[in-house]
Amino acid sequence: MNLDKIFHLKENNTNVKTEILAGVTTFMTMAYILAVNPNILAEAGMYHGAVFTATALAAFIGTLCMAIFANYPFALAPGMGLNAYFAYTVVLQMGYSWKVALAAVLVEGIIFILLSLLSVREAIFDAIPYNLKKAVSVGIGLFIAFIGLQNAKVVIGGSTLLSLFSLDGYNKNLAAAAGGKDFVAASMNDVGITVLLAIIGIIITGIMVVKNVKGNILWGILITWVLGIICQFAGLYVPNPELGFYSLLPDFSAGIIPSLSPIFAKFSLEGVPILEFVVIVFAFLFVDLFDTLGTLIGVSSKANMLDKDGKLPRIKGALLADAVGTTAGAVLGTSTTTTFVESSSGVAEGGRTGLTAVTTAVLFGLSLFLSPIFLAIPSFATAPALVIVGFYMLSAVTDINFADAAEGIPAFICIAAMPFFYSISEGISMGVLSYVFLNLLTGKAKKISPVMYVLAVLFVLKYLLI
Repeated sequence: MNLDKIFHLKENNTNVKTEILAGVTTFMTMAYILAVNPNILAEAGMYHGAVFTATALAAFIGTLCMAIFANYPFALAPGMGLNAYFAYTVVLQMGYSWKVALAAVLVEGIIFILLSLLSVREAIFDAIPYNLKKAVSVGIGLFIAFIGLQNAKVVIGGSTLLSLFSLDGYNKNLAAAAGGKDFVAASMNDVGITVLLAIIGIIITGIMVVKNVKGNILWGILITWVLGIICQFAGLYVPNPELGFYSLLPDFSAGIIPSLSPIFAKFSLEGVPILEFVVIVFAFLFVDLFDTLGTLIGVSSKANMLDKDGKLPRIKGALLADAVGTTAGAVLGTSTTTTFVESSSGVAEGGRTGLTAVTTAVLFGLSLFLSPIFLAIPSFATAPALVIVGFYMLSAVTDINFADAAEGIPAFICIAAMPFFYSISEGISMGVLSYVFLNLLTGKAKKISPVMYVLAVLFVLKYLLI
C-alpha cells in the first residue's frame, strides 16, 4: 500500500513515522474520554460498560471519517461539555430520560449532515475574519492549558474564585461540597503527590521541548505516568477511590468488551413537548457547531493549513466527518461526537494528514481490547501535554493585528472569554458580537460579511431565549 499516494505525505512535508507518532500522541492526550464519558453518562442512568464501548466505537468511526473525507489529522470523540449537558441538564435537571437525549443527538447529527452537504457550515467558517480566527487559536490554547491544570488539581476553587493548590484549600472545597455531612479528607498521599507529579511532568516536557526531543509531548505523558507508578510502589501515592484517585496500574481482570445492547439505538420522544425537544436539539446543535468550528480554526491555524484567504481547504469533508460521527455515536448510544481540541497535540508533533487520524482511530479501536492500559493513564499525566499544547497555540497571538483596535478588541474579548467562561463556543460568540457591534457603530460596516450579521443575530437570540 502506497501511503504517500493515499495521504499525500510528501506534498504536506511529512512522513509515515511522524504521522504515526502524531496519531499516538493525539490518542494519548484524549484517551481520558474513554474513562470520563461513561462516568458522566452513567449519572443519567446509562449502563457504564456499554457507554465505554460506544465511546470507543464513536471515536473510531468519527476519526476514520475525518481521514477519509478530508485527509486531516483531526480526531473525534464524544465531546466534553456536550456530555455534561446531556446528563446534567437534559436528564437530571429537565427530567427527561436518556433515551430522549439520545434522540436529540440523533436529530442534531442528521441536521449537521444536511448543513455540511449544503456548505452552510463552511460559509460560517469562511465568514469569520482572519484576526478572529487567530484569536480563537490563542483562546483555545489558554482554555486547554487551564483544563490541564484544573484536571491535575494544580488550580482549585478558592476565596479568590481560583487559587493555586493547597491541601487545606482542597479539603475546604470538599467540606463545602459535602454540605456539613461527613466527607473523606484528601492527603499528600493522594491529591498532593499527583499535583507535584503534574508540575514535575510539565517541567520535564518543557525541557524536552527546549531540547527538540522528537515526540516530547508523548514522552512527557508516559514519563509522568511512570513516575506515578513508581510513587505508588514506594507508598508515596496511595489510591483513594472515594476521592477519585485510583490505582495507576492496569487492571486486566475485567478485559471483556461490554455489550452495546442496553443502549444501542434506544431512542424515545415519550413525555417531551415538541417545542422543548426543539430547544434541546438546538442547544446540542449550537454548542457542537461552534466548538467544532473553533477547534478547526484554532488547530488548522496553528498548523498553517489555512490558505492565503484564511480559509481551510476541504473543510466540507471535515465538517461532514463531524456530522457523521455524531449520528453514528447517537445510534451506538453516546452523546455528541465532535472534533477534539486535543488534536492540536498531534499537530504539534508534526501530524498533517489523515494518516495521523487513521492511527488515532486504530488506537481507539484497539482500546476496546486493551482498555485497562489506556484507562490507567490519569489526568495528572496528561496535564503536561495540555499545558505545552497551550503554549504552542498561544504563539498565534503575534499574528493578530492589535494596532487596529476594531480588530484587536474583539480578538482580545474572544481570547479572554474562552478560559473565563470555560467554553470555546462562548468565546466565539463574544468575539463575533463584539466584532460586529464595534465595527458597525464606528462606521466600518462594509467590512462585515452578511454571514457575520446573521451569526450576531443568532447569538443575541441565544442569550435572550436560552
